[in-house]
Amino acid sequence: MYTIQTNASGTRSMEISEVNLQTIQKYSLFQHLIDSNGIVDETVLDKLKLNIRSLIASAEGNCKDLLDLCIDVIYHNNMKAFGLHQLVLLYIKWEKETEESQEGHTEQGEESECIN
Repeated sequence: MYTIQTNASGTRSMEISEVNLQTIQKYSLFQHLIDSNGIVDETVLDKLKLNIRSLIASAEGNCKDLLDLCIDVIYHNNMKAFGLHQLVLLYIKWEKETEESQEGHTEQGEESECIN
């Protein structure tokens, strides 16, 4: 479980689970979300909400993970542009750590194959 700050003064925060981050990754929700200026504002949050609504509307199967992400994070009362920016930063950090841990497991597997 991760905690992000959702306002500049630090009086509000939100819990983000590993499952929430995996859902963001599964649906590539942050891909092409932020414009080239790099600014995360309320329009970016609205764009994310519309993208998720579209995914849910077009989903033929079970999209419980998307619905949970909406309830727990995206439509949370504390989620504003500042919080979304913090979520994007957390996601980048989490993705990098995940890739590094997977590379470590792959390298260990290759070493054990060479020993055998």
